Amino acid sequence: MAETLVLKAFRRDGRGTRVSRKLREQGQVPAIVYGHQTEPLAVALNYHDLELEIKHHHRLLDVEMDGKPEKLLVKEVQYNYLGDKILHVDLTRVNLDERVKVDVSIELRGVPVGVAAGGVLEQVTAEIEVECAVTAIPENIRVQVNEMKVGDTLTAANLVLPEGVVLACDPTMVIATVRVMAEEPEAVVATEGEETEPEVIIRPKKEEDEAEGATA
Repeated sequence: MAETLVLKAFRRDGRGTRVSRKLREQGQVPAIVYGHQTEPLAVALNYHDLELEIKHHHRLLDVEMDGKPEKLLVKEVQYNYLGDKILHVDLTRVNLDERVKVDVSIELRGVPVGVAAGGVLEQVTAEIEVECAVTAIPENIRVQVNEMKVGDTLTAANLVLPEGVVLACDPTMVIATVRVMAEEPEAVVATEGEETEPEVIIRPKKEEDEAEGATA
């Protein structure tokens, strides 16, 4: 079993774009810690360690602040416009015995039978909100779509959630569909021997008047 990674958070002074940019240049990520009726705390985390945790879908983090261990939940991660660099993260304090609402990504598995019949699988929703114990947040929700036929729709209510995890979003939310691919309209090509209408060019009246004046 892999050893739990403990992230170290350092209090940071100052806020704003310039301060945040300097932190990122030093390999740090600016963050805000909320929760449990305490004042928001501005901190900085090691970029590499935080990125590693997020890539492994770890939402509950072990963080050391001021020499004390804390459990912090990742509430929001802000990325750059390319979506490949973490710019900022919001964290909240939690107790291990409480339940939380979090967004969990959906991973579609398999190839629908409807694809072989000319359909196209379209994932409409990438993540859903669920409620569960803070210690039982799933990394993702995997869904087998092999049996989906053309015209079938998968909704949030159809998802099989892990034990102890309940849906916290609209059950009618569409997750994926198998639809018919739209056919491109055929271009009209004139065949040999076919008569085509002459092109009519209409000039603005002002141009007509100028042309007539020049002729005169």
